[in-house]
Amino acid sequence: MSSRALSTLAVDEGHINTHNSSSSSTLESELENNTQNEKYIVHFEPGTGEDPREWSRARKWYATFCAAFLCLCVALGSAIVTGDLETPVKEFNTSQEIVNLTVTMFVIGFGIGPMILSPLSEIFGRTPIYQISIFIFFIFTLPGALAKNVTTLVVSRTIAGLAASAPMCNVGGTVSDVWATHERGIPMAFFSASIFMGPCLGPLIGGFIGEYAGWRWIYWVLFILLGFAFTLTLFMHETLATRILHVKARRLRKEFGDTNYRTPAELKKEPFSEVMLVTLSRPVKLLLTEPVIFFMTIYLSFIYSILYLLFFAFPIAFVEVRGFSAGETGLTFLSVMFGIALAMFCMPLQERWYRVATQDGAFPEARLYFMMIGAIIQPISLFLFAFTGGFNWVHWIAPCVSGVLFGFALILIYIGANSYIIDSYAHCAASAVAAKTLMRSIIGAMVPLYVVQMFHGMGFQWAGLLLAMVAVGLLPIPFVFYKYGEKIRARSTMAEKAVRGTQAVGTEKK
Repeated sequence: MSSRALSTLAVDEGHINTHNSSSSSTLESELENNTQNEKYIVHFEPGTGEDPREWSRARKWYATFCAAFLCLCVALGSAIVTGDLETPVKEFNTSQEIVNLTVTMFVIGFGIGPMILSPLSEIFGRTPIYQISIFIFFIFTLPGALAKNVTTLVVSRTIAGLAASAPMCNVGGTVSDVWATHERGIPMAFFSASIFMGPCLGPLIGGFIGEYAGWRWIYWVLFILLGFAFTLTLFMHETLATRILHVKARRLRKEFGDTNYRTPAELKKEPFSEVMLVTLSRPVKLLLTEPVIFFMTIYLSFIYSILYLLFFAFPIAFVEVRGFSAGETGLTFLSVMFGIALAMFCMPLQERWYRVATQDGAFPEARLYFMMIGAIIQPISLFLFAFTGGFNWVHWIAPCVSGVLFGFALILIYIGANSYIIDSYAHCAASAVAAKTLMRSIIGAMVPLYVVQMFHGMGFQWAGLLLAMVAVGLLPIPFVFYKYGEKIRARSTMAEKAVRGTQAVGTEKK
């Protein structure tokens, strides 16, 4: 080889070596920077109990019971005024439909409120939203007790309903925060039972208060209860992981005087206006684009509307047909509560079925077994109510039996559907529940405006038969999702992708 060639080769090798040395230095520098950056990213320390999923069972149940109690207060508040809707009509010289708006507008608030409060809870945390919500509900219950006209009643109930919606949509998020997927069955059962026990307790308590103390004392009793509920919110623990980490990062920045400490959420933080735009639109997007949420919401809206329909149909069956007093009619709602309690006792069996079905990996459709049973029982309860409630020669126990069956089916359907929605959309559970609550509340709110006219105009039997036939039409929904749910979720960009018999990549460990 010529000397020139050797010289050229030496120069080339020197260039290559210099380049390799430079690349190596750059790589080492990047690795060092990444290591330094990772040092400042704030995570939960395993085994310290910082992560709500690592809390003791007692602390988890405390969070669950507190949130469920708030739901119970809110649900009771929606229906307790039905204990005496006739006296305000006479006192304010107005129509029954106007006074019924105290129920309608409150329940509409349930649907609209979550569109704002649910996304806010995923930004600022669950506890502050609970506290503000219950406080406003507490304050705006007072005008009802002191009202001088029907306008004050309706407006105050509207504002109270908007504020009271936070527990209804955020409890699902709270349960998802502290319980792993395979543990959520029983906690979800308590949450669901509180939602429906409350409306049943409302006419029972309100009926006797209205009969013996007057309709204003219905609002005073609710006001006192909400004062206790607000006090309880002051002792609730925050459960949202991102909020807890944010507080931890802020503490570390202050403790070490170093502003580099950041949470993963803060590293990819977007402008508040963009976050609000996305989170406020997400529930509507989920409702309109996700088949799971849309059809389950249709079903839940129907059973929710039936529950509120009973507040007006039971007085027809027991007061008008059988001559019961308001207090005695309130006692008939014990039949629905008994059915709810009976379903609650069956929940451990549902959990056993779920564990067996998910031995090789959890999948949302395993939540639907009891819902399929409830879907069969519900039409039976409505057929029985239709053909026994309107005849005074039929013993009063017959429509009460239909109430037991309805309460039983109600919980089986609701817990199954709610758990299925939360498991299918675990990463945005509060928004998914808000989407469901929106439609459910709007449909349920319409009931007081037409139910009495429907039963009087169509006749008790035909009105009841119509409801039973709608229930038959909705019956296939859980069966369809049990069979085809995996394929439907697979096509979604927002649903979990877990499939039967496998542990899907990218999902939380079950």
